[in-house]
Amino acid sequence: MTAPASWCRPHNGNIVSIANPHLQGPEGQKILNLKRWAAVASMSVAGMLVVTKLFAFFTTNSVSLLSSLMDSAFDALASLVTMMSIIHAATPADAEHRYGHGKLEALSALAQAVFVFGSAVFLILESVRRFITPLAVHDPAVGIKVMIFSIVMTACLITFQAYVMRRTKSIAVSADNLHYRGDLLMNLGVFAALAASYYSAWPYFDPIIASVIALSLLFGAYKITRESFDILMDKELPDADREKILALASGHPMVESAHDLRTRSTGERVFIEFHIEVDGKLSVERAHDITEELEKKIYDAFPTSEVLIHQEPAGMEHHRIDDAIPVATAV
Repeated sequence: MTAPASWCRPHNGNIVSIANPHLQGPEGQKILNLKRWAAVASMSVAGMLVVTKLFAFFTTNSVSLLSSLMDSAFDALASLVTMMSIIHAATPADAEHRYGHGKLEALSALAQAVFVFGSAVFLILESVRRFITPLAVHDPAVGIKVMIFSIVMTACLITFQAYVMRRTKSIAVSADNLHYRGDLLMNLGVFAALAASYYSAWPYFDPIIASVIALSLLFGAYKITRESFDILMDKELPDADREKILALASGHPMVESAHDLRTRSTGERVFIEFHIEVDGKLSVERAHDITEELEKKIYDAFPTSEVLIHQEPAGMEHHRIDDAIPVATAV
């Protein structure tokens, strides 16, 4: 039995390894377009919010509104970085980057985390200053209207980003989405602070809300940083996914065992490589066909994957990566 013709590519009369069909053709371009539109929407919303919040801050002198203004400004810059990373990360693999450029999205997300951390620290310092020297909020009604507009725009953007994330699994879009989910909570907090200032002369509502927002931003920055490092350090896929891959490989009737599984992810792309043991009496062509059959199954199970399988005769004594890994961390 040979691999289905639609999954193989003839070359000079021989059969060569298959490419992942889920990453080819119009579907791949559609995914790239979705990520680009998500980045454009993010930049557009951030730009509008910066302008409106800048006007509102000068009108109200609210530090909580300043916190929201700063975050929107950083978001606009981060969204620009995201757009650039998405475009460059989609560049096909070349002679110097044979795994592609997908990790650039993780670098972009890490840069966003730095932006968020810096703004959070500034807000904490500004909030402390407002506690020491309280300042009244002026004309909070203007700020309230601006925050209502911000809440509506941010909610619309989050909804669109969530759709793009489900389709693309992009960590850059995910990082942007995390920012804007935090922004939504932030906008609600600023709205509450301005509303409280509207009905009360107590000057501490504003810096208290700003401090809470700053702590929320710090937590978000930590989460993005951790996810980015996981990608940049080639962290293995979850145990459940690894077990699934090994089960697919070992489940083939002509495969006696599978071992030395190594996996990593760039957020949107998964790289899988492992060894299989087959009957040493099989022809090279038949062993190759078995490999292609396995690749098809894994591509169907992991549509964004690239798979590399090494065949070897069953029972051969050799060095194994699995043997060099501590038992506590091996699958």
